[in-house]
Amino acid sequence: MNYFSLPQIQGLNMDAKKIIVIEDEFEINELIRSQVSNFGLQSIPFYDGNSALDYIQSTAVKDVQLFIIDRMLPSVNGLEICKFIRLYKSTKSIPILMVTALSTADQIIEGLDGGADDYITKPFDHSILSARVKSLLRRNTLNPQVDENKNLLCHKDLKLNLDQCKVWIEEQILELTLSEYKILCCFLHSPGKVLTRNQLVEYIQDSPVHVTNRTIDTHIFGLRKKLGKYGEIIETIRGIGYRVSSID
Repeated sequence: MNYFSLPQIQGLNMDAKKIIVIEDEFEINELIRSQVSNFGLQSIPFYDGNSALDYIQSTAVKDVQLFIIDRMLPSVNGLEICKFIRLYKSTKSIPILMVTALSTADQIIEGLDGGADDYITKPFDHSILSARVKSLLRRNTLNPQVDENKNLLCHKDLKLNLDQCKVWIEEQILELTLSEYKILCCFLHSPGKVLTRNQLVEYIQDSPVHVTNRTIDTHIFGLRKKLGKYGEIIETIRGIGYRVSSID
């Protein structure tokens, strides 16, 4: 069901910052748009995959701050849209929140591996939706916290120097293994983003050493221990993977 095509959108300020909502159920689409209106961004609804992809490939996409995408859509499903967004140069770094009625761990992992940054399952609590949107918008504008030469990733007093491969908390240097260092880099590049074990395996797997999901859990355990009280920033998403809390 296509309620409008791109040229039919009326009253659209093409220069405004936008949230794109792709959801085929009209009432849910309107509900999501009502919730995100509190963030002061223009929300634009789409009700099928094809019209959304047409818009994504237009010049108007340059001001999009967030995509909210239903997993099951007519014409092109939400997973395929996520994959396209991640491959398309103009949108590959824009956060994606997937809304899905498919709530098993494997289904959620498939969505995250396909390019979604976070997910929310139907039926969803309004306050949780707002919190997820706020987190992703903050990550899009403030993430990562990097100094002027773009070589220093920071999470409060935790700092990582990309040039020197050096990590320290306050003034104390941390001695990390290569895998622990790579995992921490991955987390600090995307605070607030849910990372599946498969994504972390892919990120650190560039040597003859075989890395498995269970190995990732072992590395996370060791990393948390070395981070001390900062180990609490690494959140376990049960059955899915891990996330480092967003920077306040």
